[in-house]
Amino acid sequence: MRFELDHFFILTDQPEQAGDLLVAFGLQESFRRDHKGQGTSNRRFEFANGMLEILYLRDVEEARNGPAKEMYLAERVAQPETSPFGVVLTRISGSESVRPFKGWSYQADYFPAPNAFHVGDNSNRLHEPLCVYVPFMAPVERSIDANPLRTLAEVTLLVPAQAFSDTLDSLSSVDRLSVERGDEHLVEMTLGEGVCGKWKDFHPQLPLKIHW
Repeated sequence: MRFELDHFFILTDQPEQAGDLLVAFGLQESFRRDHKGQGTSNRRFEFANGMLEILYLRDVEEARNGPAKEMYLAERVAQPETSPFGVVLTRISGSESVRPFKGWSYQADYFPAPNAFHVGDNSNRLHEPLCVYVPFMAPVERSIDANPLRTLAEVTLLVPAQAFSDTLDSLSSVDRLSVERGDEHLVEMTLGEGVCGKWKDFHPQLPLKIHW
């Protein structure tokens, strides 16, 4: 079975400022959503073949005590040395019973049972990105847009760690996603084919660089 990146998220405590920067850059914002039981809300930036999600805490107590408590979302926001990233995978082909990594089942309040997420067993390693697989989502036919800012070519996560968990290592086989060791928590996103040789750094509001 093969897997691909559906979308990724960045946790932040400055959602308005961070999201407005992406709008000003030229990314296309979609609808916003509250995640009941998870304690979070989002701002969504859509591409022809994926999404960037700005995720932020709406209710700290709900995040710490609800069904997603083992994702440690509140702790990831509060502690600067933790990873603010999460990747969400879907399958390209094969049976939904196969999982890309070991983990646990998270039945979100905002999806009807038995549509549960599969969360990687590295979720308690706060220095690593969260890894999530959506087994109930059928393979999606992705498209490419003529506008380079509308197509997500590659996402690279930089993680300041000497060794990765087996779960994080397993992401090396995922389409449009790579994980590398770096000096800081950073995500580099390539749009289109990255042939223009341009890039923009969104520090300090977001640990994000966009290449196009």
